[in-house]
Amino acid sequence: MLEQIDLSKKMSKKDAKVRMEELEAELGRLQRQAKDLNLPVMIVFEGFGAAGKGYQISRLIRALDPRGFSVFSVSKETEEEKMHPFMWRYWTKTPAYGRIAIYDRSWYRKVLIDRFEGITKPKQLVYAYEEINSFEQQLTDGGYTIIKLFLCIDQKEQKKRFDRLLESKSSAWRVTKEDLKRNKHFDEYKQMNDEMLEKTDTDAAPWTLIESMHREFATVKIYTAVISTLQDAIAKRKEELAEKEARKGGPEVVAEAETAETQTAEQGGSMLQDDVLRTSSLHSVDLSLSLTQEEYKKRLEELQAEIAQLHGELYRRRIPVVLGFEGWDAGGKGGAIKRLTEKMDPRGYQVHPTAAPNDIEKVHHYLWRFWRELSKDGHIDVFDRTWYGRVMVERVEGFCSEKDWKRAYQEINDMEKDLYQHGAIVLKFWMQIDKDEQERRFKERMATPDKQWKITDEDWRNREKWDLYEEAVDEMLVRTSTTYAPWIIVEGNNKQYARIKVLQSVVDAIKARLAE
Repeated sequence: MLEQIDLSKKMSKKDAKVRMEELEAELGRLQRQAKDLNLPVMIVFEGFGAAGKGYQISRLIRALDPRGFSVFSVSKETEEEKMHPFMWRYWTKTPAYGRIAIYDRSWYRKVLIDRFEGITKPKQLVYAYEEINSFEQQLTDGGYTIIKLFLCIDQKEQKKRFDRLLESKSSAWRVTKEDLKRNKHFDEYKQMNDEMLEKTDTDAAPWTLIESMHREFATVKIYTAVISTLQDAIAKRKEELAEKEARKGGPEVVAEAETAETQTAEQGGSMLQDDVLRTSSLHSVDLSLSLTQEEYKKRLEELQAEIAQLHGELYRRRIPVVLGFEGWDAGGKGGAIKRLTEKMDPRGYQVHPTAAPNDIEKVHHYLWRFWRELSKDGHIDVFDRTWYGRVMVERVEGFCSEKDWKRAYQEINDMEKDLYQHGAIVLKFWMQIDKDEQERRFKERMATPDKQWKITDEDWRNREKWDLYEEAVDEMLVRTSTTYAPWIIVEGNNKQYARIKVLQSVVDAIKARLAE
């Protein structure tokens, strides 16, 4: 890509000034529209050193309301960031709906500067590109607009700019030994950039090359690229909202078309929803499995002592562990988590109870709140309900579209693969009980004053949708149980058996990792 651009392009200051008056006004207007439409925007500045990223960011934000954007400067990973999965520091910096985030360098550092310096090894590159493309795809599928700008200059111009900066003490600090080394090996580094552009130029998040030898031309092109993309994104968002309104109460022809489409989908799907034909993991579970109280106490004591010792080794070797618990209401998640963590050092684990998203979480991508909660390497994160709400509760209750929850299977698999690639042990437990056992536990809670807080009207209402939830769970287990993040179905009618199975599964997984 880089070989094909004409770096001689320029524009007079007079022409640029005339254009910029109109462009600045338009960008300010589009920012207000994006805010009103809850459209989140991410603007990425990459390119060669001294190409003018800092200046162009300052020039771009001149037209923006400072209350509606944030600028992030990405440098080498801090010690804190190194102890999290690679994408953690970028997920935590994604903007809320209606806001703009601007990045002075970004997640591309891993396949550019870090690659050149040997921090990113050749064998890591393939997955690094997959990780980047997946990250951007998840965000754009979730309604984000990503604008990627690559600022280009040639080797001679870069050297001239470095020399100019080095002449003054006030600016010399901006040029590092690494910058000079990349200039010396410009062709090699340029090839790395070319490969990056080729592998990450996607329909969802395309690159715009900015010829930056002449400042005025670069400024006008950057504004034009940002404005053009925002105009398209805003038009698309308006169309989506209009279509949504039409679906709610539009013309009869829309309703009839939608009804026909729904009926066709239901008729096609009903054939595989038959209990005999549907792929199911839950129907084969033996819920008669149990332990006596004596067996339970003996194994509980042994396993808790073992996991306490293993916990210390995890911390010493900085191995992260992510455990997710899902299951039927009253399925025993809380009891299993309590026995799992009872003898652990409380400084080394965190239990995250997941409820309905709050107002802040609602204005971010649905995975954002889970990325934010991940602890440092060496710690254990226990999620009491998880990101799987998207393909269960939100699916069944209609809190998201069918398109959203069907897409979520791959998004979740990608997220868990990111954790695994970073070195985490990822296990997911489904606490399985039958409907009669659930009813018995519900009634027991209602009859016990200290447990009444655990039962709500919503729990009883959810029982009426048992079959719908079971169908959703079956599909979830099949589509998201992977070699790197398996589902473990826990036979839960007998609480003692369930708690021991959870403990034994965690102990076995940790031992297997430590033995590698």
